[in-house]
Amino acid sequence: MLGYYAIIMLHVLVCLILILVVLLQSGKGADLSGAFGGGATQTAFGSRGPASFLSKVTTGAAILFMITSIALSGLSTAGANKSIMESGKGGATATRTAPAPVRSSSGQQKGLTPDEIKRRQAEIESKAKQQPPAKAPEQPAAKPGNQTPAPAKKSP
Repeated sequence: MLGYYAIIMLHVLVCLILILVVLLQSGKGADLSGAFGGGATQTAFGSRGPASFLSKVTTGAAILFMITSIALSGLSTAGANKSIMESGKGGATATRTAPAPVRSSSGQQKGLTPDEIKRRQAEIESKAKQQPPAKAPEQPAAKPGNQTPAPAKKSP
């Protein structure tokens, strides 16, 4: 675990170095002839002569950045063989909860079969049909002084 945090710290440090080194370098057309389109003497990739110190540091930092990125990727997925649904984190659970067992008259638990579930559902639906529909609550009558007249209908 300590190695993981050490790689993270090294990765962040390499990122900062890489950013600084790239920003410190001057571009290919940074000289005065580049401003007037006189960069025709350079080849397609630019003939810069021997590599400067900053370009060597940039290359080294880029290589180290790739190595630490791959290492962090490998370490972070090493223990991640389980699905999110299996871990139970984040409020989601992978296991389905079984319906509560029904106790028979003798006190023993028994599971419901699909036929028993359908029968009980039919009983509940038939009881719901037999009951009269619930009445909507009546609104209290408005006080005589608070009544607003209904808008008059216009006839064509």
